[in-house]
Amino acid sequence: MMGFMNRLLTRSAPVVAEARQADAGAFAALHAQSFRRGWSEQEFQRLFADRNVVAHRASFGRTCAGFILSSLVAGEAEILSVAIAPAYRGRGYARPLLDTHLRWLAGVGARAVFLEVGETNAPACHLYRRAGFREVGRRQGYYDSGVTALVLRRDLG
Repeated sequence: MMGFMNRLLTRSAPVVAEARQADAGAFAALHAQSFRRGWSEQEFQRLFADRNVVAHRASFGRTCAGFILSSLVAGEAEILSVAIAPAYRGRGYARPLLDTHLRWLAGVGARAVFLEVGETNAPACHLYRRAGFREVGRRQGYYDSGVTALVLRRDLG
């Protein structure tokens, strides 16, 4: 019974790893499913080529279940995008992805992390608040849909 439970638990968690240039296509496809204006594969390739950009992916085998992408400059990081594939949303996979990414940023010297999130995106707002982010600003009507963006910050120690 214990072996079965271990296999079940192992299969239920994605593998989180540093992303590679080869992930650009999968990230573009996932971004297009997740946002009103998806970023192209070429845009992701340009981001991966930038030495200030770091990305992690969550995967099940060859399937990309999610990603997180940040820019790091002068000890401050900005999370540029986070996406979880529709089939994997609501299962708690964003938290280990975010935690791994934040640990990596802290390990390379980031002192603070910023991000913007739509105030109506309840799952994302909940995730970020549980991860220790706090609101430091608002951008009224920031998104094309008219939704206000919350500017969040988390200090890394």
